[in-house]
Amino acid sequence: MKLPEFDKEAKVRPTDITGRRDFGASRVDFDEIPIIDIQAMLGDDQAAKQAAAQKVRDAAVNVGFFYVKNHGVPETVIQAALAAAENFYALPVSVKKQYDVAVTKRHKGYVPVGGLSADPEIVDLQEGYEVGLELPESDPDYQAGSPLLGPNVWPAEQPAFQRDIYGYFEEAMALGKRLYRLFALALDMPEDYFEPLVTKPCAQLRILYYPDTEPQEAAVGIGPHTDYESFTLLWQSQSGLQVQNRAGQWIEAPPIPGTFIINIADMMMRWTNDLFVSTPHRVINLSGKKRNSMALFFAANHDTVVECLPSCADAANPPKYPPTHFGYWIENMHSFSYAYRWDERGKLPDPEEAAQALLAQRNP
Repeated sequence: MKLPEFDKEAKVRPTDITGRRDFGASRVDFDEIPIIDIQAMLGDDQAAKQAAAQKVRDAAVNVGFFYVKNHGVPETVIQAALAAAENFYALPVSVKKQYDVAVTKRHKGYVPVGGLSADPEIVDLQEGYEVGLELPESDPDYQAGSPLLGPNVWPAEQPAFQRDIYGYFEEAMALGKRLYRLFALALDMPEDYFEPLVTKPCAQLRILYYPDTEPQEAAVGIGPHTDYESFTLLWQSQSGLQVQNRAGQWIEAPPIPGTFIINIADMMMRWTNDLFVSTPHRVINLSGKKRNSMALFFAANHDTVVECLPSCADAANPPKYPPTHFGYWIENMHSFSYAYRWDERGKLPDPEEAAQALLAQRNP
């Protein structure tokens, strides 16, 4: 799959995803999206870690999606975050809009219906709340202008929201770092390879709410897309997630108790020279019920330069992509997807040019 190129004159985010208007999906045995036990990453058994890493590699190469169980995130933390999210979304619209990202002018806070569109021709029927690392106003990257870093925005009406949502964020981040170690092993790299690159990641937790609809209606919660970052860690309350296979068919990926679903994203695909696949997916809510999900989009540090990993290229398979600046890649993508950033299209630093400039500074 070819990743989208940046067109500075474009009015919408480019895409090559097909089958966007066909809302049907096949029910299949979901061992086709593997369930992988990653308990080994909580211990020191290197053979067990390597065995889990091989399963992850197979899934990342062939599917781009997999479930993980025995992941180490307490169920009590998940349920507390879910309750906090439901309480927030039950607030009046007038209250929620006080925390709108269009008001805060940084990528923290509430995203109303219409504030995000993965497919520019479809209005996504969802509300969201964006949370990142808790950083002070004085943070140098925030002061330098990065909307992906800096202080979070917390609703004053619900003090428990900060405690329970950020508690979940911290647990999910810890799992994300364990997954980075697992990916490193899966790529024949040292287990700690990614650790220096995730000391202050511009990772983003999106707390999502999809309202209930008539069961016979195809409610597009989010249109077809691939994710921008390294990988996504998703918890979901109801069915609705659909994954596009290599034949262009959509299959359902329902919640499985005790698991998270993980998908490879664009930057990991670039890092691995297309070995790992960033697979198109969407949310179609046909259950007739409200749907909650919590998606951690795990990134790297803002100024990370993504270059083909040594284990993913050789003379017969040279690097396919130029070095890419992680933070500016995400920001450019946001300018196509988030309404509050539409006016920045074509004005943000080009992620490939920014990477070259950064490399020149580091290697004068």
